[in-house]
Amino acid sequence: MTFEVIVNLLSLLGSLGLFLFGMKTMSEGLEKFAGDRLRSILAAMTKNRFMGVLTGIIVTALIQSSSATTVMVVSFVNAGLMNLAQAIGVIMGANVGTTVTAWIISAVGFKVNIAAMALPLLALGIPLIFSSHNKRKSIGEFIFGFAFLFMGLSFLQKAATDLDIGSMVATMLAGLSDGGFFTIVLFILVGALVTMIVQASAATMAITLMLFDMQIPGFGLEQAAALAMGQNIGTTITAVMASMTAGTQARRAALAHMFFNVFGVVVVLLLFYPFCNAVSWFVEDVMMAGSNDLFKLSMFHTAFNIFNTLLLIGFVHQIELFVCRVLPLKEKQEEKGLKFISGGLLSTAELSILEARKEIVFFAERCQKSFNYVTSMHPSPQPSDSENASANVVKDDEFRRLFEKVEHYEGITDNMEYEIAHYLQKVSEGRLSNDAKRQVQRMLREVDDLESIGDCCFSLARTLSRKRENCKDDFTPQQMEQIDKMERLLSEALMLMTETLQQPEGEGHDITRSYNIERQINALRTQLRNDNLQNIASGLYNYQLGAFFIDYINGLEKLGDYIVNVVQSKARQSRA
Repeated sequence: MTFEVIVNLLSLLGSLGLFLFGMKTMSEGLEKFAGDRLRSILAAMTKNRFMGVLTGIIVTALIQSSSATTVMVVSFVNAGLMNLAQAIGVIMGANVGTTVTAWIISAVGFKVNIAAMALPLLALGIPLIFSSHNKRKSIGEFIFGFAFLFMGLSFLQKAATDLDIGSMVATMLAGLSDGGFFTIVLFILVGALVTMIVQASAATMAITLMLFDMQIPGFGLEQAAALAMGQNIGTTITAVMASMTAGTQARRAALAHMFFNVFGVVVVLLLFYPFCNAVSWFVEDVMMAGSNDLFKLSMFHTAFNIFNTLLLIGFVHQIELFVCRVLPLKEKQEEKGLKFISGGLLSTAELSILEARKEIVFFAERCQKSFNYVTSMHPSPQPSDSENASANVVKDDEFRRLFEKVEHYEGITDNMEYEIAHYLQKVSEGRLSNDAKRQVQRMLREVDDLESIGDCCFSLARTLSRKRENCKDDFTPQQMEQIDKMERLLSEALMLMTETLQQPEGEGHDITRSYNIERQINALRTQLRNDNLQNIASGLYNYQLGAFFIDYINGLEKLGDYIVNVVQSKARQSRA
């Protein structure tokens, strides 16, 4: 291999890299510019499958990446923001929307020297990309990405010509010329493999269009169309990889994407030659585009995905049942980690905040569970028979089991605080709007206070454990009633906290009830402190029992402080 060949080969790879970088930069620029809109559109999807398809088409056409759309959808399903049926509709639309890239390249990529406009475009984008205004910076990124994309496309064509790839491909095809239908299947597999490696169907489509434009002997519409069909299979691997660390629902969405594309390839393969002939007739006689081969390939790509969507849109429910049967929900196990945050961030940092918000709500629900275990560690008062209020003693085995539960949940809350905070830190490394930055800061405070709630629950459990070991006397009926009264207030406060965290961002939250409960808890704590001293002095119970009682009451009041801190943080987000 000569030095010149090595240089040309590296130039080919570099051109492909520049094309992929341009596609990524352009896509991210658009996503960041329309981040809030994308979030609103996808998070507020209706159950109408046709609206889902339309949404998938529009979003993918805008961000120029079906992989980004499907990864986004998988993440939204994992976060519980979209159900599986809605996700299937959006994925169908994403497959149609991604064909826009092929039409752009067919129209201008090889006919107009758009690379000559790249430097003027970069000059236009420079003042925008250095702007302190996030929206202008996003537009600048889009312009840079657009310029790099077509620069890469132009360099790719030049490098392919210098390497004489046309002759190389023609030589390879010469041995397959008599393969017939086997050749078509082979090209489908090659298209799938290349797309899996490159992780961008747009790049594989650009290469296919470039080869097709070279008019290589033996590489006609059928072979190019087979490569395009293979790309539809290969592109599903991105969503599958994104779902690997996610929940069952997210994996089902990725499987539905793969099933949809593979099924379409199998059906069209059975009608392959008539399908290609129909596309050629449509371009030549209906579009009046003559023998424009690039238009024929782009039309095949679009027709294939539209045909597949029309074929399966009426069977969304059946597809959902199929993937649910293939990937059944596992039996519920003890919760140990995060539920909604997947392994990686969404392509736009602001969209990742949605997943973190859902995880924080789940964090709050776990704190509620932990507190419920604490309240079960002592007998409840029986107002109808106050003399026997403490007769219903919790047995030793049950007490140990509940204590271990609280201890286990304390470890869970410690782990959740670290993992959510680490995730939010990664989110903040992306470029966020000022509002999103404030959200991240307050969400970090929320997880810190939620972890403190978990610590408080464990501290309360330890107080009850020490009392059980060191004090032979049970709480008096009066003490049990007072503890029960305060615990009821805290249970209500925890419920209101979780409800507040579940409410959408930007909505005003009425936290008056939470403040009222906090004042009641503080007043009751002060009253019980005074009563406790008087009861000890009057001999109603001994000092040791009074000390454990007031320690438990103080722990409950401290828990209330952390609860109201969480509510205040969320309320500030809404007013920000």
